[in-house]
Amino acid sequence: MPLNRFIMLWALVFFCKVTTCMGQGLMIRNYNVKDGLANATVYAAVQDKDGFIWFATPTGVSKFDGKRFRNYTKKDGLTDNDVTKLAADSKGRVWFFTLNGKPSFYDKPLIHSDENDSSLIFNSRSHYMQYAFDGKGGYVWFLNTNNRIIMYTGKETSYIQGTFDLFHMMRNDSIYHPLQPSFHLDGLADLNNSTQKVFPVCPLPLDDSSLHTRIINKALVIIRNTLYSYTAKDAICFFNGSEWGIHDDISHVCLDNDNLWVGTQRALYFLKDFFKGERKVTRLLDNHYITSLLKDRDGNIWITTFGDGVYNIPYKNFYFSYLDNTNGLYSHSIFSISKDKKNDLLLIGQNAGILNTMDAENRIRQYTLDTTSGRNSLLTIQPRGDNNMLIGTDNGLYNFNTATQKASLLKAVRMLKDVDISPTGKIRIAAKNQVIALDDYFIGDLDMLVNSVACINDSAYYVGTNTGLYYCTDGKRQLIPTGTDTLRKVNIKDLKWIDGSLWIGTSDQGIYVMRHDAIVKHFSSADNLASDICQQLYYDGIGRLYVATNRGLSVIDVKKESITRNITSNDGLSSDDIRGVYSDNDLLYIATSNGLCYFNADHIPVDTIPPVIYLNNIRYGDSTYKAINNFVHLYQRKASFEAEFGTIVFDLPELVEYQYNFSGDTTNGWVSTRSNIIPFPDLQPGTYKLMVRARKYKSDWSNTLSMDVSILPRWYQQWWSRGILLLAGLLLVLVGLRYIIRRIKQAEKRKTEYNRRIAELEAKALTNQMNPHFIFNSLNSVQHLILEKEEKQALNFLADFATLMRQMLNNSRKSYISLEEEIAFLTRYLELEKIRFAHSFTYHFIMEDALKEYTIYIPPMIIQPIVENAIKHGLAPKNISGYLEIRLEMVDDLLYCSVDDDGIGWDKSNSIKSSRLIKHESTALSVIKERLQIIKSFNGSVGKLEIIDKFKSGFGNKEGTLVEILIPIVKML
Repeated sequence: MPLNRFIMLWALVFFCKVTTCMGQGLMIRNYNVKDGLANATVYAAVQDKDGFIWFATPTGVSKFDGKRFRNYTKKDGLTDNDVTKLAADSKGRVWFFTLNGKPSFYDKPLIHSDENDSSLIFNSRSHYMQYAFDGKGGYVWFLNTNNRIIMYTGKETSYIQGTFDLFHMMRNDSIYHPLQPSFHLDGLADLNNSTQKVFPVCPLPLDDSSLHTRIINKALVIIRNTLYSYTAKDAICFFNGSEWGIHDDISHVCLDNDNLWVGTQRALYFLKDFFKGERKVTRLLDNHYITSLLKDRDGNIWITTFGDGVYNIPYKNFYFSYLDNTNGLYSHSIFSISKDKKNDLLLIGQNAGILNTMDAENRIRQYTLDTTSGRNSLLTIQPRGDNNMLIGTDNGLYNFNTATQKASLLKAVRMLKDVDISPTGKIRIAAKNQVIALDDYFIGDLDMLVNSVACINDSAYYVGTNTGLYYCTDGKRQLIPTGTDTLRKVNIKDLKWIDGSLWIGTSDQGIYVMRHDAIVKHFSSADNLASDICQQLYYDGIGRLYVATNRGLSVIDVKKESITRNITSNDGLSSDDIRGVYSDNDLLYIATSNGLCYFNADHIPVDTIPPVIYLNNIRYGDSTYKAINNFVHLYQRKASFEAEFGTIVFDLPELVEYQYNFSGDTTNGWVSTRSNIIPFPDLQPGTYKLMVRARKYKSDWSNTLSMDVSILPRWYQQWWSRGILLLAGLLLVLVGLRYIIRRIKQAEKRKTEYNRRIAELEAKALTNQMNPHFIFNSLNSVQHLILEKEEKQALNFLADFATLMRQMLNNSRKSYISLEEEIAFLTRYLELEKIRFAHSFTYHFIMEDALKEYTIYIPPMIIQPIVENAIKHGLAPKNISGYLEIRLEMVDDLLYCSVDDDGIGWDKSNSIKSSRLIKHESTALSVIKERLQIIKSFNGSVGKLEIIDKFKSGFGNKEGTLVEILIPIVKML
């Protein structure tokens, strides 16, 4: 959005030739390079058929819609960047004039030149186009610097035989319709038209309607600082700059209804009501080289300059007049306004104790009333009889005589806030913490801030404070809280007594209306009040109450008690911060923090014409596309679709509102937004209809602009591809299931194989576990006991032996048995071995306490072969009694078991054993190791078996063997 800089300019109005200086300001916008303009030097401006304003610059052309500039250069199709003139024909084309003489034009959406349009191939012969004319059948005619006519038919560009001059084109205006508002000539000597009359002095009065019509419809010629209306019959001079104080050559001219705009190399001149016979001229843009002037279809005036960009005067500003420190006032901040109607003298109160007066001839004078240091603004001005105005400042009350224009101090009052006059002239003053009845009494030292006073009659009045509303009479001279509870809590800024009702303006709650001590009406911003912060109330005496707020002015119909309208800076005010109001018949004066604005209140222009809406471009994913009404694109994953729209609105473009509907059915409602970019993230494949409309400030909705959007699905989003993908998915699932089932079967097979091997190993362990010698010797022991008549002991031995055999067979069928069962089995086994070996050894179990807290499960038949080896090969060969210790402990998640004997030792045992015993022993130990390895393959637990000869391994002189084994377990609480 371009940055609009508003400039309040001096306006000098001259009556006849000389004159009295008056104050009148115009609000002028400036657009420059930082706003997006291609160059600060602008040669020409033209408006196309759609409403865009085009600007010709040395570095390309700019197209403007009121909010943003779109610049075009040679890269976009121009034949040269230095474009000197522009012309818009009846077909909607915009022609670009360059010094290379090559024709080119814009016809949406692109620029046509000889590089992309064969109809523009043309040999300029080093001469460039000067003027353009519309012709019949859509032809366009050009006159070049060699006085040759070039014709463009739409199919070709060619020369017309012969040499012609500009007079020929102007004489034959029925054939050639000028596409520029005026022509520059050195003189009017037409050698081919000797019968033409030239009138250096206008034979008709300027307010003659026929003259006005002729000037509008016929060629306009500029000769130095004079203007002529040209026909084949005669040329009439209707403006001579010297007679108006304009001595510079005229560079451009613009006809604006009854007004005339004249541009020179030094300034811009505005001749208001020129064609009504008025003789006053306003000089604007002093020291600016005016290159062209344009009045657009809305009535806005565009001024192009050499080096200073483009200036724009909005049409509505012609309905307003402005005063501030640039054209006569002391400063731009105004606090009060009133008028002495008898003397037709306007009084304007400002800061620094300054009073400005402006008489009927718009002459401004300044007076210093309050010279007190600190705050000394003129806060209130009220009529007080003939030729007198009552003026309240921060530090006192003054009387100003409008006839003698002298001021006198009535009373010094610190921090004066408000003044009101009763019907017979009694003066009440509100000041800080006191209420003063002038020349009578005062009520002081109040514990509140007094902001306002309103007289009911000569003896009673209301007082507004920061703590609510109070009532007082001259008789009681005491402030009494009044009204409802609501009015006793609000901060009151101003009061107005109107026809039996009290209107109360508050600091943050809008307006209350009280009648008979009851609130009958409340206005707030929710009720269309400009703001809830009221700064002043002004009653015009004819039924209208004006509410000055920090966001504009609200007008209330007192009788109907309704808000009729709001007036803000959007309507033309210089600021929304309203300080004071005065109404003089139809003329409304509004004092603001940015100057005084006055205008005819019943003729404020309201532009209700809907704006022109257009599609600017389309973005999908990372790409931008030209504006088309039917957008088709292949789907992109997670790509955002954006449509950028624009409107041609030159006044308040930032207030344009958009509504869109993406369903194609307006019954679903519209979505409103201030953004001109409408996004649709991750738009899925499908066909959509986007409808957009817009409206500008206070206008109706525009016609709906529609576009079709088709997002095509990718191959994998097509129904057939989805079917294939579904079948492929099912096939993949089946293959996966087959693979899983196969793996399960293989796992089961491996498990079966493992179980088979374990069973075989357990069988081997069983055969290795119970040595046949043990069984044979056990049976011999039974026989010996029987022969010795010790039948009871023999029976006990057989019973224990049978129990051990049964327990061994039961354990062999299990994968895990409890540690308690294993210890019981080993104990029974050891007891039988003690009997078999005639109690030649003792044994002892050592069990860690931590093992007693859990139920430990271990693989069966692993410890017993080790114990058997210790007895058979360690203790049995010993000649003396032996000792066997079995220790059980927890190490991490494994069971540590040590079998410690004090027999002959591992190495000595191996040296005296027979080969059969060696084979048997190595087989038993290898079975244990293989079982541990198989258990590891199932659950990952790593077992360990280690045999230590104590004599050789550093146990001192001790003999014997220590066997250590780590057994995988299952632990349960």
